Amino acid sequence: MALLQHIQIKDLVIMRELSLELGSGMTVLTGETGAGKSILIDALGLALGNKADKNMIRNGCEQAEINAEFDLGNAPDIKQWLQDNALDSEEECIIRRILVRQGRSRCFINNRPVPATLLVELGSRLVSIHGQHEHQLLMKQGAQRDLLDAYADHGQLVAKMRKSYKEFRLKQQQLQELQRQSLDRVQHLDYLQFQIDELRQLQLQAGELDELAVKQRQLANADQLGSDLATLIQMLFDDEHGTQPGLAHACVRLEQLINLDKQLQPAAELLDSARIQVEEAVSLLQDSANRIESNPRLLEEIDQRLGAIHELARKHRIPARELPELLDKLSRERDDLENADITLAQLEQEVRDLEKSSLVAAKKLTKSRTKAAARLGKTITESMQQLGLKGGAFAVDIAPLPEARLCANGTDQITFMVSTNPGQPVAPLARVASGGELSRISLAIQVATANCSQIPTLIFDEVDAGIGGGTAETVGKLLRQLGTQSQILCVTHLPQVASQSNRHLQVSKSTNGKTTETRIIALDKEQRIEEIARMLGGLNITEQTLAHAREMVER
Repeated sequence: MALLQHIQIKDLVIMRELSLELGSGMTVLTGETGAGKSILIDALGLALGNKADKNMIRNGCEQAEINAEFDLGNAPDIKQWLQDNALDSEEECIIRRILVRQGRSRCFINNRPVPATLLVELGSRLVSIHGQHEHQLLMKQGAQRDLLDAYADHGQLVAKMRKSYKEFRLKQQQLQELQRQSLDRVQHLDYLQFQIDELRQLQLQAGELDELAVKQRQLANADQLGSDLATLIQMLFDDEHGTQPGLAHACVRLEQLINLDKQLQPAAELLDSARIQVEEAVSLLQDSANRIESNPRLLEEIDQRLGAIHELARKHRIPARELPELLDKLSRERDDLENADITLAQLEQEVRDLEKSSLVAAKKLTKSRTKAAARLGKTITESMQQLGLKGGAFAVDIAPLPEARLCANGTDQITFMVSTNPGQPVAPLARVASGGELSRISLAIQVATANCSQIPTLIFDEVDAGIGGGTAETVGKLLRQLGTQSQILCVTHLPQVASQSNRHLQVSKSTNGKTTETRIIALDKEQRIEEIARMLGGLNITEQTLAHAREMVER
């Protein structure tokens, strides 16, 4: 599993600088009230993507920084996630969060900047924080359902259920849209047909628009074109001083000179070639001139044709050359509407089939939830006895959703039921337990479901509030047992819980009259005994208190 092995904090709240090594098993944080025990938990929450609050930056500082380093030696799923997001870095994962007074906070994974959403996604895979107000979340039926599914390892079943329901809802929405469209289908079909007839009447052919534009330019400029071509022909051919006569005369003279100098042959050939090319060019110009027609009637027809094309294009708010594509699109839309009865029947059948598949998936989920509910009820009931709720009982009620409704999570309404006294029937958790009882029931639920989580690091922030005595010792033993499977970090006021830990951290606060600082140190055995004695006896620590603390630690 991934292991949180180091956390570094700088300029957060009243903590100037902290560098803390952590390990496997159960670690506790203790200290006097107000010393700042929860700052470490808050800092870790920030590192894992919790909402940033600029007021948490230490007074007088411009930024705060939190670094958390995880060992991924035995965490292939986390490595794969990092690789999939191009954030991998061999056997470790370093998360960094920087809070600044001016501007937005910055997030980094393995020294690469990432959005906070990605940090939250990774954080949810690495650490789970259980707060002292966790029982408030447990009042919500959605949270109760999620806990049961996590306990039963329903990941694949729930994913299949949600996928099936999503396909069903998507197809159902398509059906509803088609049903809505069918109400005004006749009117829409009439309008579509009118548009299609109008486009067909235009009979615009591919490439016609460009051809018309070229022909229009020729006709509009026929007089000028004919005059200019005649001038060119005269310059090249008709005039006695024109290009072609001059070249012909030069060729004759050069032929005579070749008899005197044979080296003039190449020049004669070039001149003769030029004469031929000019004659060919003149011939082409004469052909073009002969084709020129001055036809006002044809020009008027082309102008009218182009006007009709562009007018229809403006009506549909598209370029004129896209009119043929529009005709095809409108024709397909008309065909779809004309075949709507067939499509509607097909969609209705598809919706029925998908609903049936979703109900089959929901039924499998209900069956598995029912079995898991019995096991979870028994496990939590046993934990309640250990936590001082003798004769109490816990059960998970599974009932159909109102109106037999189907949703993405199946068809079940999950309700945690509890009885805190012998002989009383179970009733919904939200209506039965008192505050102190809720704390213990919440702890029993968290302990019972935590070891089924895939999250490697579990943090318990004063979840033992409201309990004491033998019950507190039992809580400590349960958390220590949980530490054999996961990394546990626990903030506690109870010496019975602290004495069960594998590692003990002490939080203290000091002030010089101007500034206040919090520091955290790892305790050795003797320091740990003194801290537990303080927790037992307050300021007046006696030899008897120390002996009791030593007995608790060495037990």
